[in-house]
Amino acid sequence: MTIQWFPGHMTRAKRQIQEKLKLIDIAIELLDARIPLSSRNPMVDEILGGKPRLIVLNKSDLADPRVTEQWIDYFKYEGHETVAVDSSTGTRVGDIPVKAKEILQEKIDRQLAKGMNPRAVRGLIVGIPNVGKSTLINRLAGRNIAITGDKPGVTKGQQWIKTTFDMDLLDTPGILWPKFEDELVGYRLAMTGAIREQILNVEDIAFFAVRELAERYWPALQERFKLDKAPTDPSESDEIVRIMEDIGRRRGCLVSGGQVDLEKASGIILRELRSGNLGRITLEAPFPAAAGRPGE
Repeated sequence: MTIQWFPGHMTRAKRQIQEKLKLIDIAIELLDARIPLSSRNPMVDEILGGKPRLIVLNKSDLADPRVTEQWIDYFKYEGHETVAVDSSTGTRVGDIPVKAKEILQEKIDRQLAKGMNPRAVRGLIVGIPNVGKSTLINRLAGRNIAITGDKPGVTKGQQWIKTTFDMDLLDTPGILWPKFEDELVGYRLAMTGAIREQILNVEDIAFFAVRELAERYWPALQERFKLDKAPTDPSESDEIVRIMEDIGRRRGCLVSGGQVDLEKASGIILRELRSGNLGRITLEAPFPAAAGRPGE
């Protein structure tokens, strides 16, 4: 299945970012620490070209810390410095300007050698919708200046923002790529709220989420929803539906005749996952078996 999604404002955003590149020193690529691969726009390399880049794994408080460290090693192997932060609480956000200056140190040294007084570092924050760009900017700025929200597509334009860390930031709207050839990418983005639920059926998203959790983090799923019977084979659809119905019954999602309202149960499952109530979960790993399933 190919999932198509490319609103017009994202096409404009891509063009606007490319037009601003000559004004910036470094690009800050923001990824979701729970799904670093799926939340990494494959168009970004084309858009940014050879600009110096810092990768930031946001929402690290929701991700499995063991796997996050493996992603940091992976990106370092790719040639990118990486930091893991939590923009909601501000944890390690201050590492971003420090690391950015380290990356740009040669340029700064050349300016000093010429007798120039280096100006504030100019950074461009780029990432997919709902990965936490505006929340991060507000943390760095020390005030609520960028509009935030729990739905994708909140940032519509571009604005320069001064921070308390001798860094100026250019906020940009989130950009998704034209289509998801791999349906796993689309579903993982939907699970974490990066794309609107109207694109995919909420029950389908929750089904995918429960299957992933049953395979990778069954103890967390079992504990949160007080489930009794583990799936004998999480790849079997009937097993996953049974778990969803069990969750629905335990959360009172019943309709006439004692049937489970799967749509309501699905909403609960996704809210619990996105809020972190199921614990620290990562759905992708850079190395075999790192997140519970080989090679993913």
